[in-house]
Amino acid sequence: MSREKDSWLSGAQLAALRRADEADALGSPVPTQVVSNGEYFPMPQTLAQKRVQARIAELAGDTAKRLGMSRRRFLASSAGMATAFVAMNEVYGRYFDVDALEMLGSAHAQGHMPADLFVFDDQLHMIRQTMSGPLALRALAQGAGEAAKAAGFERNPFNAEGLPDEFGRPWEAWNPALGQTPINGANFHLVKFVKDVYLDSQVSVAVLSNAPLGLFEPPGGKPRIPRSVDESLSAMNLTGFQTAAVRDWVNHIAGSRRLLAHGQIFPGRENLAFMQQQIEQFHPDSWKGYNIAHTAKVDGNPDSDLRQWRLDDESVAYPTFELIRNNRQELKERPGFFNICIHKGLAPAAPGTPEQGAPGDLPRAARDWPEFNFIIYHACFGPRFFDAEALAAIRSEKLRNGVPDLRWLTEFAQIAAPLRNVYAEIGTTFASCVITFPSVCAHLLGQLLKYLGPERIVFGSDSLWYGAPQWQIEAFWRFQIPQDMAKKYGYPALNDRVKRQILGLNSARLYNLPSRPAGYKPVPRDYEGRIPDSLKAALDYPGFSRPGSDRGAVLQPVDRLTELRRDYVAAGGHPVNRRYGWIHK
Repeated sequence: MSREKDSWLSGAQLAALRRADEADALGSPVPTQVVSNGEYFPMPQTLAQKRVQARIAELAGDTAKRLGMSRRRFLASSAGMATAFVAMNEVYGRYFDVDALEMLGSAHAQGHMPADLFVFDDQLHMIRQTMSGPLALRALAQGAGEAAKAAGFERNPFNAEGLPDEFGRPWEAWNPALGQTPINGANFHLVKFVKDVYLDSQVSVAVLSNAPLGLFEPPGGKPRIPRSVDESLSAMNLTGFQTAAVRDWVNHIAGSRRLLAHGQIFPGRENLAFMQQQIEQFHPDSWKGYNIAHTAKVDGNPDSDLRQWRLDDESVAYPTFELIRNNRQELKERPGFFNICIHKGLAPAAPGTPEQGAPGDLPRAARDWPEFNFIIYHACFGPRFFDAEALAAIRSEKLRNGVPDLRWLTEFAQIAAPLRNVYAEIGTTFASCVITFPSVCAHLLGQLLKYLGPERIVFGSDSLWYGAPQWQIEAFWRFQIPQDMAKKYGYPALNDRVKRQILGLNSARLYNLPSRPAGYKPVPRDYEGRIPDSLKAALDYPGFSRPGSDRGAVLQPVDRLTELRRDYVAAGGHPVNRRYGWIHK
């Protein structure tokens, strides 16, 4: 097949380009120009990008020489990442907190990340062994290149129009550490989950979540909206029972509570038996619900579709809340049992209804159920993974009560201000903009701080969709709200004390857990070999645990997880900053 037939670019066009991997003599941890996968003609490197590249080369060359190592190996270290942040700050403005001393060696760079930093990741995901996972999200975060192309993505899967980000790039890697790792289901399975979270990041404790967003596929029929809990669970990534099985295994091999598990909110009176079954069989640590998902049963007709729902619906949501409240005995062993985590945001451009994720149902629900903490995942940020809409609102000075109107997030923050039992979680919301739209990132964090305060914001990474959570932890610790922006809009300071609250201390309080890394034991170095057959079977199982089944039973592993990370680093494990594709000559 000719190149013209299987690509947008002709042979003549490719002749005007260079292979990114062959032309990249620098090996920067942060890309310094658009890399095309061959499906679109890449934009020329801008003057600002040239300045960043030149500055990285200059700083890395001088520092690597002083440290007695190659420039490329230096740039693969944490000190090399700090060097890239220094150069970006010099050219784009000071968005990242980085000190030039960090370029002197990995010890200095790692010193920037406090050894006693407690990180509680409120949102982690993995998938069953039989599923291949949300490959589009991994391609989005990994950026254009051969890996994305091999997975079937010729362009940014969430930016079909080719809109530019804040630096003029339509598809930039969020997590450069991913490189061109093949995109497949193994990216999201259990073995990778343990490595990415407990070996390659500073996460001390986390919540494993689940997402009932799939369509039911009847044998020989077309996919359709599920009509029952059974049908919904056969289509989703993890069931609550599988989530709890992973929780129990990780905690047993670590010897401490390193992982918590979400139960699943399926609202409606017809679903109350399933809700009670979850409580009795595996004791959720907290709850996860999706207004946008078809999970509510609003009548007794077995042939009617499950529906989207809203938090303040007395006939649909309130019976479910009442059941949770009536099981308050669970609080003794599961202190976060009254934490109601709700996905809002990351939705298509749809009418601003609560069923689609808008925040209008929060005030009544929060006031009617004061014993609950409503933790709003993604902070109700409207755009879907590519934040050009929010940047346009900022640049056009579209305001809501004096601050830039970021769809749904600004409305949510202002609505939630007086609601003391409402919290904002920033999974994906932060990841989607910190590298590509730093102005949007600064505004969204500034607004959440202004209206909710630092004590009602919690960190989540939405990993494994975007790789190990460490890149987000480091980016958050370094990120700063520009002083002129903060002064103009009244945004509070994002200082180290506030960052510690958001990264872990707030969630430790919500779940009544120890808030120091030393309070958690490591996962054993031979964890992969310790996965029992019963857990493997549970993760292959397409449905959910029936009464009397052992799917949710406590699993009995043998060994101990942090020591493995030390061994991994000591053995020379490090990222490889290589990109594949085409760049402008």
